[in-house]
Amino acid sequence: MTGRKEKAPAGALSLPWKIALPLLPLLAALAALCIGRIAVPPADVLRSLWSHLAGEGPLPAQTETVLWKIRLPRILLALLAGAGLSTAGCVFQSLFSNPLATPDTLGVASGASFGAALGLLVGLDLIGVQLVSLLFGLCAVVLTWLAGTGRGRNLNSIVLAGIMIGSLFTALVSLVKFTADTETKLPSITYWLMGSLDSAGYGSLLLGAPPILAGILVLFLLRWRLNVLPLSEDEARASGTNIRALRAAAILCSTAITASCVSMCGQVGWVGLLVPHMCRMKFGSNHLSLLPASVFTGAVFLVAVDTVARSATAAEIPISILTAMLGAPFFIALMRRSEGGRL
Repeated sequence: MTGRKEKAPAGALSLPWKIALPLLPLLAALAALCIGRIAVPPADVLRSLWSHLAGEGPLPAQTETVLWKIRLPRILLALLAGAGLSTAGCVFQSLFSNPLATPDTLGVASGASFGAALGLLVGLDLIGVQLVSLLFGLCAVVLTWLAGTGRGRNLNSIVLAGIMIGSLFTALVSLVKFTADTETKLPSITYWLMGSLDSAGYGSLLLGAPPILAGILVLFLLRWRLNVLPLSEDEARASGTNIRALRAAAILCSTAITASCVSMCGQVGWVGLLVPHMCRMKFGSNHLSLLPASVFTGAVFLVAVDTVARSATAAEIPISILTAMLGAPFFIALMRRSEGGRL
């Protein structure tokens, strides 16, 4: 017995943060259940939750409907989308060694947006729109991969191909909006593209949640090796890592996450850019701590923003407006604090 306290491995989260980070999304979800145009006291939320678990008498029907059929699905979607987008952004920033990389770096969000706009144009239901959106998001990444890979090409080629494919699908979205009926179709397409969680339902969650959860789980299990992503192939090979397989897994998981998120709630900007930087400033760049922190912080962030979006005014505010209003000042302040204007 030496009397010394054992230190956590370098880059690992301290015990208080290991406890606090998983609790924060739960607390944010409980708070979000209470807040809205119809306020529900925390005691009533807990009593309703207990009634569902123990089989006792429920609250009045209106309160039950508000809590479990309206608020809970969109809170679950906010938790999933926030965690997923921040995870994808964290991985892409490391993969491309670019602090401005986002989940849409490979064009997946633009492709998914075109699929959703096309589905709305032809009159599909919400599940159909979600399926078409997910399909075109995956197609966009396949096109990016085919255009950006080849003999003598590197990750920069994939980024450039992603920009081009993203621009192509953005133009196709504009074409769909141009041809849409201005009275019936165009408003719904425009509103969807601005990002919203108001269409959340248990059916759409059953379809969209598995790719997000699976992608986050795989990346979480690989977090020990994600620090190798920015290295060259020779450096990674010296560390005993199959860098090509690791990069392929990272791209595949991040793509599935992003496409599923966009298919359910539209384009929600800044989450995958803002949250990883916030976590990097607090916990450092080691993915042992950075990736779990991004998962939980992203979930809390989007739940908080969505709660403001649906509660601040009589008409719901598109969520991408709020994330941009928060993200832009943050990055301006970050650039002013950073030496030489580097992030």
